[in-house]
Amino acid sequence: MADILCLGEPMLEFNQQPATGDGRSLYLEGHGGDTSNAAIAAARSGASVGMVTAIGQDAAGESFMALWQAEGVETALVARDAEAPTGIYFVTHDERGHHFTFYRRGSAASRMKPATLPEPALRQARALHLSGITLGISDSACDAGLRAMEVAREAGTLVSFDTNLRLRLWPLARATAVIHAAIALADLVFPSLDDAQALTGLQAPDAIADFYLTLCPLVMLKLGAEGLLVATREERRRIAGYKVPAVDATGAGDTMAGAFLARRVAGEDLWDAARYANAAAALSTTGYGAVAPIPNEAEVAAFLEANR
Repeated sequence: MADILCLGEPMLEFNQQPATGDGRSLYLEGHGGDTSNAAIAAARSGASVGMVTAIGQDAAGESFMALWQAEGVETALVARDAEAPTGIYFVTHDERGHHFTFYRRGSAASRMKPATLPEPALRQARALHLSGITLGISDSACDAGLRAMEVAREAGTLVSFDTNLRLRLWPLARATAVIHAAIALADLVFPSLDDAQALTGLQAPDAIADFYLTLCPLVMLKLGAEGLLVATREERRRIAGYKVPAVDATGAGDTMAGAFLARRVAGEDLWDAARYANAAAALSTTGYGAVAPIPNEAEVAAFLEANR
């Protein structure tokens, strides 16, 4: 069984490319879904990883099965639902950044529930990773995610949570209550600065870290191009961002989470693992799509060596 389990919704991606000469936009088909991205990032960084999810018995589902098998992500815990589709989304780009349009209502993953959880596998894993999206896609998936965290925590499995706030899924008040309840069940949390400002009403990174440290012992506050603030209850450090030719930030935070978990499960020091994850996230912005630009272990190591 895999060391790291990622629980959540995979989605087939259609990412907008630069316009052609006649002004039309072309879309590159790819793969997304935050926990699937994190799983692939962890696998490319050398970890043993598996997905816990449900996908449709459709072409998109087949595409994900082929992707995970090619990436070395275990699929034994992936359920196939003959009555529901695999979700899809579109990414568009403009001067304000990247934007998402989702088609996920009634997806196979949204039909996950506590009774379908592979509890023995959750207890045997070394780490479980999930996100606010997992909890926001439906009430039953929310119940499943929280139950998974409880089972893992009771077994001593490291529980990792990424806020990934999506207000199209649920109102801010409910998202805040549920996400903060989940963070209290986690061993480490990956909030983005934007998410944290919306969820807490606080603005300053250190104030946000102080708030989340009351709920969780390790905070990895994602600051975008500014890097990362890593805070424990004993120490905190800023890890500066890297200047790279960024073209698409889709999945950068997911890459950071997966890369960090891979290095921590491998026994790496907290601060070294954080620097590695920060570099992996930067490299993931240098290409289009959520998956294709995710770097492997050798690429991150070479980048870190070149930027010492």
